[in-house]
This record gives sequence, C-alpha cells and structure tokens, in this order.
Amino acid sequence: MRLMSFLAAGFLALAAPAFATAPMGDDGLHKPEWLQDTFKDMTEDLEAATAEGKRLLVIWEQRGCIYCKKMHEEVFPDPEIAALIEENYFVVQMNLFGDVEVTDFDGTALSEKDMARRWGVVFTPTMMFMPDTLPDGGTTAAQAAVVTMPGAFGKGTTESLLRWVLEKGYEGDEHFQKYLARKLSEGQ
Repeated sequence: MRLMSFLAAGFLALAAPAFATAPMGDDGLHKPEWLQDTFKDMTEDLEAATAEGKRLLVIWEQRGCIYCKKMHEEVFPDPEIAALIEENYFVVQMNLFGDVEVTDFDGTALSEKDMARRWGVVFTPTMMFMPDTLPDGGTTAAQAAVVTMPGAFGKGTTESLLRWVLEKGYEGDEHFQKYLARKLSEGQ
C-alpha cells in the first residue's frame, strides 16, 4: 500500500504543471522566453511594440538581485502572468550596471548604467511602462513613462499592475493603490 501511495504521489508530481524558471544569461540576468532581444533603441522598440499591438515595458535588473530572482522564480512563471505579459507586452531588459549602448527617445546614446542614472533608476527590479505614442518634441524615456514601478511584488500586485496599465488606469482618477485595494476587496 505504501508503494502505491509513493507511486501515486510521484505521478501527481510529474503531472502537475511546474513553474519553469527562466534560464540565466551570460550577464547573470534571467532570460524568459517573452523577453525581446533588441538593439535597445527606445524609438525602434516602441515602434516594434506598437506594430505587434503591445505595450513597451522596460525592466531594469542586475546580477545577483534577490528581488529580481523572486520575480523570475515566483511571479513571472505563473501561467496567468506569463500569458498576460507574452500577449500584451514587448519587454526589453536593461542591466543597471551594464555597458550595452541604449538610445533614448531623444536620440541620446549612453551605456545602460549611464542611462539608468539619466532616467533616475536606482533600484532593481524597476519596471517602466511606456506610452502607446510619444508626445511631440524630444523626450526621455523617464519623461515619457506612464508608470515607473520600483520593486518586486507578489503575483496579485504584479498582475493588477499589468492590467491597470493595459486599462490605462493612469489616465483616470483611480490611482494604482486605490485600484489594487478595490481589486483585493472584490476578491480578484
């Protein structure tokens, strides 16, 4: 009987969907399948996102970031969140201390670490959600971002944030904190 219980438990463990952790890149950052490998030209990335009917999301991370690890191991692999990102967001990853060249919306080209300083990014992870279209005139990604959210959050908060941006909640009167509180009280 004990053998049958052991075999049944083993079968259930194999049959249960496992959350797959994204592989690690040479730069020490997680590389989920939905991550876009681009030249980090913000104008080109926004155009590519728009062409795919998606929102441009820039995620800042760094090697050894325990909060980034939590995000990639516990939050992003969730099937609902992974689908929400894959279907609706064009995600570009930046390394807080990286040397890869980034070209801002205004044409300024700097290394990732210098662009992080320019945009005021001081914590990882930080998610920067870009608008559907840019305002006229030269603007930086920091000025253009409709929402900048530093920190790693649990599944519920992350999913709510992704949905709030898609619903363009930032254009309305309901601040994200109020939106989140309402969703929690509704049991969502």
